This record gives sequence, structure tokens and C-alpha cells, in this order.
Amino acid sequence: MKIYDVLIIGGGASSLMCASHLKSSLNIAIIDNNPKLASKLKISGGGKCNITNVEVSSANFDGEESLVDYALQTFSKEDLLNFLDRNNIEPLIRKNRYYFCKNSSDEIINALKKNSRHAEYLLNTTVQEVKKVDDVFEVKTSRGVFKAKKLVVASGGKSFKTLGATEVGLDIAKSFGLKVKEFSPALVGMTLQPAQFWMKELSGLSCYVHIEVEGKLLKEEMLFAHKGISGPCILSASLYWKKGNMSINFLPDENIFKLISGSKKLLSSVIPLPKRLSKALLEAIGVKDVECKKITKEMREKLELIHNYEFAPAGNFGFTKAEVSRGGVLAEELEKTTLESTQVENLYFIGEVVDVTGELGGYNFQWAFSSAVVCASALNKLYL
Repeated sequence: MKIYDVLIIGGGASSLMCASHLKSSLNIAIIDNNPKLASKLKISGGGKCNITNVEVSSANFDGEESLVDYALQTFSKEDLLNFLDRNNIEPLIRKNRYYFCKNSSDEIINALKKNSRHAEYLLNTTVQEVKKVDDVFEVKTSRGVFKAKKLVVASGGKSFKTLGATEVGLDIAKSFGLKVKEFSPALVGMTLQPAQFWMKELSGLSCYVHIEVEGKLLKEEMLFAHKGISGPCILSASLYWKKGNMSINFLPDENIFKLISGSKKLLSSVIPLPKRLSKALLEAIGVKDVECKKITKEMREKLELIHNYEFAPAGNFGFTKAEVSRGGVLAEELEKTTLESTQVENLYFIGEVVDVTGELGGYNFQWAFSSAVVCASALNKLYL
């Protein structure tokens, strides 16, 4: 029976980038349960794929700092942009920070396919069990058993079940005795306690806010939704929020007291937010919508809450709405310079299946690509 040099489980961003950087002389195969490769890449960013960000550092990730730092040093944002340039992809920058494909995500998908064409694609193939016999991995699938000297698990997380997402990566890790953190939804909208139900009445409105959560300060748009709150700032906040309070500054670029000083207008007219939001926010903090000149000392104290509205979310919208999964194989189980298991020789984990999750804004694809190159570089050195 044929024995591959490298077998990669998963056909997404990290898998294809890993294969793209592996020597073409190696006998490589990619296993995926979907009929096509890169299903998540295809639909991300509204079909244009937010590839990376203008500013990238370990501060943008929830994960073991030294592990992330090493990956970003090995394959940085600049390295990724150079890869795109070599493949004639000229990304667009949105909002001065987000890199997107100019036309569609097919640009990067086609580039990854082209660079990994030396690999065999085993699609519509579901992994059922993995075991190691002597020095060879045996991967039992819906299409039979495949064998390999090196096994790379790049199976992603649990979000996007409609695109074939499974927990097979964690199952493989656990079957070999590795410690994992179970997947939970991340980059996802948040549900509300009854005291904040007023926000649901504003469904469809959005505003620029600053959010403080678990020592992180996030700056982006927040969207009011019929289920709770969402939008880029909330999605990133969901990555760090565990339980307890978070704080919203609804006027981060203004000072409420400067706005009302000397004004004869109603409070809701002076606050530079959508009128419905201004009125609802005033009611939520217990301030009547009166003329600015009639504001009392007690009302002034409550108005400070516009810059620091603290509350505890009830939960989140769940995996069906989550962009990514938080959790995965623990960093302590992996050698950071190779992403090889410290317990099982020749077993590697990359991408979302590792316990590293980025904020919204291209960070998770950057991690997928960076971790993939770390792994590929290590494997190439073994086959000098």
C-alpha cells in the first residue's frame, strides 16, 4: 500500500498554504470531506475574503503569546503580501486596515491550488479514525485507509457546520492523549439580559463605539440586532468575554459635557447618534430628555455612563452564527517552532484546530497561513 510522505487532514486555508510551501518532490495528499477545497475561504468576507490586517501582532489573538509570536515572525503579514504579489494578487485595503481580495476570494483560492498542485486531493472523504502503527499513521476514511509518515491536522473548528465543519481534529488529538480546550463560539453576536432589552428595539441601527472587555480596548462599529448586539466590535469582544461585565463608550470621539455646554437644545438633539439611539440610551441610563440648560448635578453624573455603559451579556448567538471557534489543541502540547506534538512524533496541528483565535479583521486567516508555513518549513527540513 502507498505510504505518503505527508498527509494533511482538512482542505482549507492552513492546509493549502502548508501544501503550497512543501517541497514538490514530496508525496503529499490532502483529505477533505467537502466536494471542493477552501469552502470557508470561498464565502468569507462576503466572498472577497479578509486575508489579513494592516496591523498584526500577538495582541490581536487569544492564545499563547510565544506560539503566536513565533508563527508571525516565521510568516509575517509582509510575507503573506509578498506571496500574494508573486501570485499576481493585488489586495484592496478597506477602512485603512483590512486587506481583501480585489474581485473575489477565488483569487487566493486559485493561487493556493496552483501552488499546491503537486499534492493529491482526496475530496468527499470523511476521516473516521486515526491510529499510528509503528512509525506510520493509518487514517481510516469513508474511502478506505490511507497511510503516511507525517500527519498534519488542519481540520479547522466547529463553526460553519453547513460547510462540513466537524470536531475531527479534537477527536484525533484526544485519541492520542493530547490536552484540548473544547470548541466554543467566537466572533459571534451577543444576547442580552432583560435590563438591556432596549437595545433589541433598535434593530438595524449601528454606531462607532469603543468596548473594554477583559483588559482589551476594541474600536469599531456595533450593530443592534433583533437577537441582541452584533457588528465588528461586538464580534471581537466576544472573543475575550467570558462572564461578567464589559463596557461600551457610545461617544468615544466626543465629550458629552462639551456637547451640552451652553446649548438650549434637547439632550437627544445634541448627542451625535441616531435619534432613536440617543433617546433609548438616555432612558436606559435614567436621564430625562430635557433641554441641556435644565440638567441637574444628578443627571450629569448619570450622563457619564454614555462613555462607560457597563453590562453583562447573557451569552452569544451560538455556533450557527459564529465566524470561528475558540479552543483547540493546547499550546503546551505543541513544539512552537514546528507545531509538532510533543507527545506523538510526526503529528502536527495547524490553523483553527490549535487553541489560537484572532480578532475580527483577517487575523484568523493570517494565523492559518502563518502556522501552516511554520509546519511546512519544519517538514521540509526533515526531507533535506
